[in-house]
Amino acid sequence: MEDKNYNDKVTEILSESFKVVIEQIGEDPNREGLQKTPERVAKAMQFLTHGYDLNPTDILNQAIFHEEYSEMVIVKDIELYSLCEHHMLPFFGKAHVAYIPDGKIVGLSKIPRVVDAFSRRLQVQERLTIEIRDAIQEVLNPKGVAVVIEASHMCMQMRGVQKQNSVTTTSAFTGLFMTNDSTRKEFIDLIQARLH
Repeated sequence: MEDKNYNDKVTEILSESFKVVIEQIGEDPNREGLQKTPERVAKAMQFLTHGYDLNPTDILNQAIFHEEYSEMVIVKDIELYSLCEHHMLPFFGKAHVAYIPDGKIVGLSKIPRVVDAFSRRLQVQERLTIEIRDAIQEVLNPKGVAVVIEASHMCMQMRGVQKQNSVTTTSAFTGLFMTNDSTRKEFIDLIQARLH
């Protein structure tokens, strides 16, 4: 998101709000190092939440192709960055997404874009996992979708229980990934394997 893509009105409103926050935590927003901080944070927040401006369905529909391929397609180790909606602190990690086509495939770059569209919003990891799954299921109508997300949450590591090495794993499945144990096991084995 380049400077020209920031909404000037939103930047102005958020900047004023962050200036108040800086004052309320006991700092001087007019101090040299903080003078431009409210504007920087306002722009950062717009970037970190630009997923609200993205439509995952439109992203997928841009690159659908009719193919008879019917084996599992996996895009793994997709980096994701999001903000926990409870404390607005970052959580980040990797998503692993698979689907089994039923006459339609999607351009591979669209799957990470869908992950980004949902993660660049205020989120909880559980809902994020389901939203990614449901978007792919709805648009492609494959024989099954599998999503696993592994993430570290700053709300757990910097505050609260302060467990620095904790990782949260969530999963969501449809179709053959739910009903066929060997299909689900193949997916789990492949995302755990270091093939590259």
